[in-house]
Amino acid sequence: MLDFYNRRITYLRVSVTDRCNLRCRYCMPEDGIHLLKHDEILSLEEIVEVIREGAKLGLKKIRLTGGEPLVRKGIVQLVEMINQVDGIEEIAMTTNGVLLNKYASDLKKAGLKRVNISLDTLDEKEFKSITRLGNLDDVKKGIVVAQNAGLTPIKINVVKTKFSNKQNIEAIEKFCKEEGLNIRFIHQMDLETGDFSVVEGGEGGNCKICNRLRLMANGDVKPCLFSNSGYNVKKYGIKEAFQLALGAKPEEGSMNQNHKFYNIGG
Repeated sequence: MLDFYNRRITYLRVSVTDRCNLRCRYCMPEDGIHLLKHDEILSLEEIVEVIREGAKLGLKKIRLTGGEPLVRKGIVQLVEMINQVDGIEEIAMTTNGVLLNKYASDLKKAGLKRVNISLDTLDEKEFKSITRLGNLDDVKKGIVVAQNAGLTPIKINVVKTKFSNKQNIEAIEKFCKEEGLNIRFIHQMDLETGDFSVVEGGEGGNCKICNRLRLMANGDVKPCLFSNSGYNVKKYGIKEAFQLALGAKPEEGSMNQNHKFYNIGG
């Protein structure tokens, strides 16, 4: 698939749920969110069918996101099903790491290649403050188990928040170097104002080489994180939804006033 700017689209980020077991301050309000109803969320089979049709159009890489993808019932089965789709060469996942201790080994066996893990501080109190519900030790255990399972190279995503001066970036860098982890810094974004930048240590946010579309948990195919547009696979059909999203993919992101990070896999 080529968009209007001659970018070859080979990558689909799939938000498998809008639910999460944390309440990170830059992602969710403290009192929770308006969740999708279960019948509004794509089934595992429907997700795989979208990916299968996308693979026929040229998709090669899938990244599973959320919410938190590991809270989705049947997530290991989903990975196994996607791994059987002809044309898909890589399945990755972005996770907060809390449940990796439980699932890493099975995910690897099912066909998951690697994981990105969110970790914004190594200070236990600050971690609790940023995530509101999180336990830092759970994430550290998840990292070890993921390494042992072979979900490598592991990338650590660090959001440089605007409200915390206790992240101690140097400590995270030191930890990643000692543990053989790749580190990436993501400046806190704002969907409504279009505030974003290129990821330090990665390619995200570089619109000139963007090769991705997004599938939301409700079946909307979105052309860009910073776009209001979305085309539902149930309304338009899978192939047409992909083509509409491809045609609407902007040269560069602007703003998104229709969605939040927790339901778009940002």
